[in-house]
Amino acid sequence: MRKNSQNRINDFVIKIANVNGTGSASANTLLMKSIFQMGIPVVGKNFFPSNIQGLPTWYEIRVTKNGHTSRSGRVDIMVAMNAQTYKHDCAEVSPGGFLLYDSTWPRRDVLTREDITVLGIPFSQMCNEAFDDPRVRVLMKNIAYVGALATFLNIDCDVIRSRLKKIFAKKANLLEANLTALDIGCDYAAKNFECPLSIGVETLNKTSEHMMIDGNTAAALGCVYAGATVASWYPITPSTSLIDAFNAFCERYRKDPDTGQRRFCVIQAEEELAAIGMVLGASWAGARAFTSTSGPGISLMNEFLGFAYYAEIPAVVFNIQRAGPSTGLPTRTQQSDLIACAYASHGDTRHVLLFPSDPEECFYFAVQAFDLADRLQTPVIVMSDLDIGMNDWMCPRLTWDDTFKPDRGKVLSAEEIERLGDFSRYEDKDGDGICYRTYPGTHKRGAYFTRGSGHNQAGGYTEDPNEYQEVLDRLLRKWDHAGKLVPQPVVKRRKGARVGVVALGSSDGAVREALPLLDEPVDYMRLRAFPFNGKVKRFIESHERVFVVEQNRDAQLCTLLTAELDVQKSKLIPVLHYNGFPISSEHVAQFLYEAMREESVA
Repeated sequence: MRKNSQNRINDFVIKIANVNGTGSASANTLLMKSIFQMGIPVVGKNFFPSNIQGLPTWYEIRVTKNGHTSRSGRVDIMVAMNAQTYKHDCAEVSPGGFLLYDSTWPRRDVLTREDITVLGIPFSQMCNEAFDDPRVRVLMKNIAYVGALATFLNIDCDVIRSRLKKIFAKKANLLEANLTALDIGCDYAAKNFECPLSIGVETLNKTSEHMMIDGNTAAALGCVYAGATVASWYPITPSTSLIDAFNAFCERYRKDPDTGQRRFCVIQAEEELAAIGMVLGASWAGARAFTSTSGPGISLMNEFLGFAYYAEIPAVVFNIQRAGPSTGLPTRTQQSDLIACAYASHGDTRHVLLFPSDPEECFYFAVQAFDLADRLQTPVIVMSDLDIGMNDWMCPRLTWDDTFKPDRGKVLSAEEIERLGDFSRYEDKDGDGICYRTYPGTHKRGAYFTRGSGHNQAGGYTEDPNEYQEVLDRLLRKWDHAGKLVPQPVVKRRKGARVGVVALGSSDGAVREALPLLDEPVDYMRLRAFPFNGKVKRFIESHERVFVVEQNRDAQLCTLLTAELDVQKSKLIPVLHYNGFPISSEHVAQFLYEAMREESVA
């Protein structure tokens, strides 16, 4: 496996170990966005516990001149601010790296490694001397280590100061305290160490026309642009921030500036089953409606998802996947709901799934999800995850075409019903499995009763086996048609490749970074939607071996591929990662390298 150059300018990882509830997240974001403002690509990963405060938390900032989006698998500078995790944090530093810690209480256990450089700064002591309020002392200790890192890594302190002035423009006391703490860290590092270190930053121009955004915020903005006006949900990590963002955008863009009247509805339901029920009611009535949830919520929504599939009601669900089963790890990430969502409910159901790989696609896929749901008259589930949904990613600025008009699909107007004469809700007139529908109140002949039990093409109740089977067969035709409408896979081929890789979602960045490190060319296909189509099958059949990269224990994507495409199972080799942390490029590269080497030796 080829190794990259060890140049650590604009190419390193900072990991900050702290205690949840101490305000460190704000300081860490300040540091990351200041580097971004210097024109240097960055990505932030927040590993936080599911309680309110007191447990260990880590924040990883990858400074990456090449714009990589995944974890690299290394730590070049560890900021160890949590005494409970000193030993673990010290061990995680890559050889040749640095460990920065609070030396107010000197510890011999951080000095045991001879292959790293230990930097001790008495952050607590300095903040205790500078500030009187105990809570302020805790908060400002975080800003002090930001100041020290700025000096060590050659980060422009003026950029940090300008960000602080913007954040605390209306809070003079807080601004003064933050600027004081920043200077405390900057000055101590400059006076007591040789600065900058051998790793650091140099100003680039690679972030213009880009933004830092998380996937939940991007998806919420996409919902607004798609024309969504109703959202119902029950709070669940890591999806709640999507609804919070949607509500905030609607307060700004869907509120009459003169009367204050809201042209949207956001409802907190009593639980997830009620939430999806409200979505179906609103969608049946003609609104564009959605809910956001995570794995446990999907479990509860199963019956209504089956109802929507059979009654053919549009609905959009955002599943921000987290580690499971049971309540699992609410603040850790996985791709663990693929099968649960693909076949949600009992009986013969198949649901359209979209797989965004980053916040940019969360934005655009949100719009496509509503159009697909309306055109296909079925639930569409956007399969994001905690890594995409809650972490900060660098993305191109989101753009919008003001001429966009939602595609509502086969909806009949009163005039069209008049011309038709008879109207049968579940009659397939075009041969694509998709029937015509009406909005309630459109026309007296366009009215119909929506039911989830056995019905015929007119919508009437039936237990006739032929009529029931006719509906199921038509739904299968619609599923086949859906494969032509969903986003197509992205394929990158390299000359002479005999091996292929398939992945989806947030695994994409790790795969793209890993493949150039291998000794032989490898083709890559990123899946963007389910149902799969012939292009996916042909990709698998055209390679001797296909590695399937996914973030779950049981190779759920492999299962879907073999079940849906009738491909040779022995060709598919799972590359699995499921410890709750985002997959790293190092993990993918090492697995592929060793597997391909063993194969060549054999």
